[in-house]
Amino acid sequence: MAPPHLMSLADLSVAQINRSLAHAAHLKKLSQPVLKPNATTTKLPSNSLQHKSIALLFSKRSTRTRVSAETAAALLGGRALFLGKEDIQLGVNESASDTAKVIGSMCQGIFARVGEHEEIEELARHSPVPVLNALSSLWHPTQIMADLLTLHEHAHLFSGASSSKGNTPEGLPALPPLTIAWVGDSSNVLHDMLVTYPRLGHKLRVGTPSNPKYHAPSAVWDRIKEVNCEK
Repeated sequence: MAPPHLMSLADLSVAQINRSLAHAAHLKKLSQPVLKPNATTTKLPSNSLQHKSIALLFSKRSTRTRVSAETAAALLGGRALFLGKEDIQLGVNESASDTAKVIGSMCQGIFARVGEHEEIEELARHSPVPVLNALSSLWHPTQIMADLLTLHEHAHLFSGASSSKGNTPEGLPALPPLTIAWVGDSSNVLHDMLVTYPRLGHKLRVGTPSNPKYHAPSAVWDRIKEVNCEK
């Protein structure tokens, strides 16, 4: 059986998104004492990645994504292996399928930040371990999860409206139904907003240039319709 992969938040149900947010908030709270300067404790918040290695496959650089991913793996008792495009043979004399099979034979997960979305789809197609999309040309699920956690943590700023408690992650403040605006060309961040916010009870208002080249591609609209977020 193929392992579960995360290409977009369209791959997750509302219940799965909320459980992930609740667990992220829990781990963040437990991690804060360890991350403080001159921390007096070294107790890890979890050992869920103990004796496990996570490959960070980055063909596109990112300071925050790399630092947060490596730190997260360590806090969960695991080890992150950073594999930049200068470190491995991917795209030089080794295919994505071979790379996925080799990495998957020695690591327990792949966290990939790539250029074209086809790259991560090819990795997932041949990987024997879960592949998580840290960014591709079409989708950016981790960014929207981080945004949602931030919104819940600052829910007190959105007073005066009734809370949508049915869509509230356990242990986090409830958010009222929000109207969220996006102004600019279509991007991977907007694409994951489009398949996520409406399912959580929020309205999304998008203003993009009239030229079709700035609009979401058909592959994104297919996923939007699939999760009933087209209206």
